[in-house]
Amino acid sequence: MPWLRTSAAGLADLARAGRLGTTLATQMAHRYRRTASESERRSWDASLAALAAGLEQAGLHGVEVLVEYQLPLSSKRVDVVLAGQRPSTGGPSYVVVELKQWTTATLFEDEPELVVQPTYGPRPVLHPVAQVRGYVEYMLDFLGALHGSTDVLTGAAYLHNATDDRVAELRNYPQDELGRFFTAQDRGDFLHYLRSRLSPANASIHADRLLRSSVAPSKQLLAVAAEELRTREQFVLLDEQRVAFDLVLHEVEKARRGDFKSVVIVSGGPGTGKSVIALSLLGELGRRGIRVAHATGSRSFTQTLRKVAGHRAPRTAALFRYFNQFMDADPNGLDVLIADEAHRIRETSASRWTRAELRTGRRQVDELIDAARVPVFLLDQNQVVRPGEMGTIEDIEKHARERGLDVHQVDLGTQYRSGGSAEYVAWVERLLGLASGGPEPWKANERFEVRTAPSPSAVEQALAERLADHQNARMAAGYCWTWSDPRPDGSLVPDVQIGDWARPWNLKGDRSVGGAPPAALWASDERGFGQVGCVYTAQGFEYEWNGVLLGPDLVWRTDRWVAVRSANRDPDFRNTRKVSDAEFDLLVRNVYKVLLTRGLRGVYLHSTDPETQRFLERLVG
Repeated sequence: MPWLRTSAAGLADLARAGRLGTTLATQMAHRYRRTASESERRSWDASLAALAAGLEQAGLHGVEVLVEYQLPLSSKRVDVVLAGQRPSTGGPSYVVVELKQWTTATLFEDEPELVVQPTYGPRPVLHPVAQVRGYVEYMLDFLGALHGSTDVLTGAAYLHNATDDRVAELRNYPQDELGRFFTAQDRGDFLHYLRSRLSPANASIHADRLLRSSVAPSKQLLAVAAEELRTREQFVLLDEQRVAFDLVLHEVEKARRGDFKSVVIVSGGPGTGKSVIALSLLGELGRRGIRVAHATGSRSFTQTLRKVAGHRAPRTAALFRYFNQFMDADPNGLDVLIADEAHRIRETSASRWTRAELRTGRRQVDELIDAARVPVFLLDQNQVVRPGEMGTIEDIEKHARERGLDVHQVDLGTQYRSGGSAEYVAWVERLLGLASGGPEPWKANERFEVRTAPSPSAVEQALAERLADHQNARMAAGYCWTWSDPRPDGSLVPDVQIGDWARPWNLKGDRSVGGAPPAALWASDERGFGQVGCVYTAQGFEYEWNGVLLGPDLVWRTDRWVAVRSANRDPDFRNTRKVSDAEFDLLVRNVYKVLLTRGLRGVYLHSTDPETQRFLERLVG
């Protein structure tokens, strides 16, 4: 939905009254409880006024204008979508417009898709045409109203303050109907383009059609991973995602042209697309014949990727590896190493099974940096859930700088999980005290459902109904119950007991037992429903509907959370010398953040503690 829907004439009236910035700032405060900065207000006032003047001059007063249109299943917003009727066909027509106040811009190291613009400092940003084309492709992918249609949706980047001589390097980027490029000097061409695409006839009807469109299901990462590796046609990368992708390819080409080595760090919260970038890179680099490997610290994630890639991705064991498998790797033996879930990097790779000659005390992050000419680290520092996990931006950058290496960092801010609801992720972080502001009531959101359930059986029943409707669902819990091995007859022990309800944990091992899938496939195998997942099997995965059981290790008392260490059964947390009470408090909150942010469409919450359950019910309503 847009923050503002009006006609072109209405937009012009708001511009003349100087109320565009104020109107949109009010929407930001209402939707996100965030105060717009003065620079944001000025940007809205200037850019939208320039567009409004153009629409008036083009005689398109009745065209519908959707300002700050939120893409489906994403928190990413498009500056403007114009809706009207196509003069040449009489059918619906939509134009996505990306507005830029830039006066100057150059290419980043001659890379055609990356741009340096003074507002953003030395870091590269995406070429405006690539940016708007990504939005158009994304909408074509997800909006049912656009499926099967041809030439209904187009895109344009309008740099309304720029002159040709100040952005000359950007001119050579390929253009088509999905992405056109206009500057202030092209204003006449821009207006002609708009008149060719839009007329005011039936504009409100066509805008309604777009806004009421059905939305295609979100593409779950693992469901299409094999096809992504084979053809790279599954995911549209937007904005910072595309910058990260292009930046890695750029650094690889630099390394191939000369004796060059650099590090790329991509950071973002849950659902911002880190693993989508990783698999997109893996597929593209593999098709180019680049020596590349993907590594994680998660057995579940790595084994699942090996399984879904199957025969379509040769050498899957060599392609999908673990962080601790680079102890004796040749320096720069790979062109690219993609370290996914890099927050799970540990201090060293050595374990009790490590050969004596490899017990050098060398840091794991150093092993990963040394293994490739372009090591790429993708991480979320707030997903550290185990003692000894220490992958942080600061630590990786420190070790890279000590080697004299260039470091490039890209921050991902857009949410693609939780129905694209950045509000939900922010709500979880405030709920758990991982962000300032304290817990607040959940505001109903059409993109993501949050509900409490009075019992674990009620959670299970609600999820079973979603399964019956062909939507996948899983239930996970805090590690507050013993985790037993299967019985001799192969049956699973129902360790997770809450009242008269009891279910088994997911399996520990790599073999299917008693009809349950192996641990690594719990989240992706349909047989996983019926076992309760823990954080180590859920982390890195997603499912449409998420059930979360908050155990007695984190409870609400009066006005604060209390971490109850004695209620936790995770062996990694037992040693108080290795894990202090303060560290346990943070780790257990991170555990529940991971569990609470696995869902794509909704979450059901239940706490085993009565006071905590009442608190959640008051917040959710």
